[in-house]
Amino acid sequence: MAATYVYVGNAESNEVHVLGLDRSSGALTTVQQVPIPGVAKPGMSTPMAVSPDRRVLYVGTRGEPMIAAGFAIDPTRGTLTHVANGPLADSLAYIVTDRTGRFLLGASYPGNKVTVNRIGPPGTVQPAHQVLPDVLVPTLGNDRVNQFTFDAATGRLTPNTPPAVEVTANAGPRHFVFHPGGARVYVLGELDGHVYAFDYDAGCGTLAHTQTISALPPDFSGKPSAADLHITPDGRFLYASVRATSTLAGFRVDPASGALTAIGSVPTERQPRGFNIDSSGRFLLAVGQLSDGLSSYAIDPASGRLSKLKEYAMGRNPNWVEIVDLP
Repeated sequence: MAATYVYVGNAESNEVHVLGLDRSSGALTTVQQVPIPGVAKPGMSTPMAVSPDRRVLYVGTRGEPMIAAGFAIDPTRGTLTHVANGPLADSLAYIVTDRTGRFLLGASYPGNKVTVNRIGPPGTVQPAHQVLPDVLVPTLGNDRVNQFTFDAATGRLTPNTPPAVEVTANAGPRHFVFHPGGARVYVLGELDGHVYAFDYDAGCGTLAHTQTISALPPDFSGKPSAADLHITPDGRFLYASVRATSTLAGFRVDPASGALTAIGSVPTERQPRGFNIDSSGRFLLAVGQLSDGLSSYAIDPASGRLSKLKEYAMGRNPNWVEIVDLP
């Protein structure tokens, strides 16, 4: 079996926790705690991305200076070794590599821009070679999901036709995920706490809205603040975190239509900005920005319901979780 490692970004303590995941029981064991070098003033979150070959972890900082730190992943132990820091063009809330691992793409809602950085030697992020102002993917401020084509050779983004699809006013679209089948996309509204389902046309890269469903507990009243969104590898269950209620909402996914049916909400860590699901689809790991902790859950394979396994102490303000299988 592949060894599985979990990487948790802790913004205020400016470090990454490395944990080993037992694929049979879901138990976690601390492997390493690594500081993010070169940061004079930590920021509010630490967005992370794993290279396609699983050899490098990129960690973004939103403090001073704003950098992308590259860490080499030891292929046998899962430990991290710092390689280099590269400059970011703004405070990026989300980063991801392209499929080739040659470019790092990022989105900034404080700066209202999307950026593309070339990656030189593995782990070494170069200065941004493209900055698209007044845009976000998705766009929290004007309730749009922008659509681009990406040139894998040059690393440049070009607005698609049409350039965007609208969602409900004041939804505040935040995170999105593709269904593993590739034909559907789900978008989480930060400001209204709803999930928006879309059919996805891979040929032209466009979206068509099909459903809207709430991720809020039935008795909720107040101002929603949803955060993260993930789907199981088999595409059967979708989960969303809601910071305002410190809950995780679950949904069953219809295999034919992609339509969502609510499973229910469970309490989790305080202010759960980030969580993730392992590649087997059996375990969900959620961190709380205000609890400085991580909770692990077993995913029922028949119903998708979450059963809490254990709590673990993390650093200060844990907010991002990446899970990597190594040979």
